Amino acid sequence: MPDSTSRPPSPHHTPWENGWNPDDTRPPGTRRLWLAGALALTTIVVCVTAIVVTDKHPDDASRTKRADPTSPDGAGGPGLLSFASPSKKGTPTPDEHAPASATTSGPTASEHSATPSAKTPAPPKSTSTQGNSTGSSGSSGSSSTARTSVRSVNYPDRYWQVSGDYVKLNPATSAAARGAATFTLVKGLANSSCYSFTTAAGTYLRHRDFILRAERDDGSPLFKQDATFCPRTSSYSGAVMLESVNYPGRYLRHQNFQLKLDRYQNSAQYRSDSAFRLVDGLA
Repeated sequence: MPDSTSRPPSPHHTPWENGWNPDDTRPPGTRRLWLAGALALTTIVVCVTAIVVTDKHPDDASRTKRADPTSPDGAGGPGLLSFASPSKKGTPTPDEHAPASATTSGPTASEHSATPSAKTPAPPKSTSTQGNSTGSSGSSGSSSTARTSVRSVNYPDRYWQVSGDYVKLNPATSAAARGAATFTLVKGLANSSCYSFTTAAGTYLRHRDFILRAERDDGSPLFKQDATFCPRTSSYSGAVMLESVNYPGRYLRHQNFQLKLDRYQNSAQYRSDSAFRLVDGLA
């Protein structure tokens, strides 16, 4: 008996209304994939061709330049070759004929004038520096009778004066002040090429705690060193700087009109405060 039961139509075999049956032997969308792949391949080929053509022209220009040795460097544009190329023969380099710059390893002229000279200047003509003699008390003395006063360079109306136990810079306006400002210059107690100063009372000028004062010689090596000062050439004409023999680099200077031993300073104020002129004794 024929099967008269109707079956539901298969979705894959339902004919279109126009009678065309779709081809279901390949997956849907394959045609589009092929078209997209062909377009991508064409794009790649075009890009590669453009790159090859672009690179071809500089290479040709470079080969032409290397083939022509007479072409000047840099004619084909800037490049590393232009920096590495040697100079033309006969054209000096910037440093070839330039004189060598002068170099100075020592101090400049201004530093020479600012630094005290280690050369000992000659003593004043009117001052005698005879050798020391030892008295019965054992203390060092001098047979010199020449008198010396020490005048400030930047305060020319002021002189070293013994005031109490200290040495200060004061005007010499009275007989007593002129007597206190007069010393005997003798050879240094610790160095005969340097100076020591004695007073009319028999004391010596020595530094203690870096302050200049008048004290009696106790015969100790320390006292002799504290009372010895070496003259150094000053930047002021006719003046000297007095350097401590046991504290090299420290010089006598006045500060607030007090004489003290101070470390050298490269300044105009220090150089003027530490410059003194040894003149004939005021008394």
